[in-house]
Amino acid sequence: MLQEYAQIFNSVEGNTTFYADPKPSSIAKWYSDVPDDFRFTFKIPKRISHELALQNCQRELNHWLTLFEPIFDKVGQVMLQLPQACDPQFLPLIEAFCAQLPKDLPLGIEIRHLAFFDKADNERRFNQFLIGNHYNRIMMDTRPLFSEVATTPAIIDAQKKKPRVPLHVIATSNAPVLRFVGCSGLQANRQFYAPWLVKINHWLDEGKTPYVFFHTADNYDAPLLAKQFIEDLKRPEVKLGTFPAHQQPQQTSLL
Repeated sequence: MLQEYAQIFNSVEGNTTFYADPKPSSIAKWYSDVPDDFRFTFKIPKRISHELALQNCQRELNHWLTLFEPIFDKVGQVMLQLPQACDPQFLPLIEAFCAQLPKDLPLGIEIRHLAFFDKADNERRFNQFLIGNHYNRIMMDTRPLFSEVATTPAIIDAQKKKPRVPLHVIATSNAPVLRFVGCSGLQANRQFYAPWLVKINHWLDEGKTPYVFFHTADNYDAPLLAKQFIEDLKRPEVKLGTFPAHQQPQQTSLL
C-alpha cells in the first residue's frame, strides 16, 4: 500500500512508531517502496516521551536511532510529541533530551500544555529554544473537528483523543509542520484552511519546506481533503500524483 500511496503523496506521518518499534525488515521495505524524494516523519516512541518522560532514556533512544538509521536519508524530520502534563518546568529536560539527538536530524516538537500557548514568557522561552536550535514547532489545527456536534462514533472518539489547544502560527525553522484535523464534508473545511493557503504560499516564497498532514475523524476523506487543499493552493510546483480512477487512495498502515 505504501508504494501506491507514494505515487500520489510525497510524505507520510508515521504515527505507528509512537506506539511500537517496527521490525528492521519493515523499515527496509519502507525505504525501498518510496522514491528518493519521498520524506517520512516518524514519531519518537511514547515509551520515551511519555512513560520515561525524557528521563534516563539514553539506552532506549540509542536503540531507536540505530533502528531507524538505515532510513534517515529519507526522513524529513522526527517528531517529538509531548504529553499534556509536560509544562514549562520541563523545558530544561526537553533541552537536555534534544541535545542527545544527532545535530543533522531535523526535529519537530509538539506541545500540548496550555501554558506553552500563553503568548508570554513561557511561550517566548519555548519558541526561542526552538529557533535557536532550528527545531520546528508542530502546529495542531483541530478547530474544524471541534466545530461540529459529535453525532457519529468516529467524531465522538476523535474529539476525545485529539487535543483542543490554541492555534499559534509560527515557523521556528525551515520545515514548519501543520497537522490539520478536518470536519465532516470537504467543502466545510475551506473556511478553516483558507488562512493556511496564504501562510503556506508565504512560507514557500521564503524557501521553507512546510509539511502539511490532513486528518479527519475516521481518516476516510483525509486523502481527498489533501487533494482539495492542494488544488486550492494553486501552486504549480506543489502537486499530487494521479488518484486511482476506481477508488480513492487510503491512508497507509504507517498512519
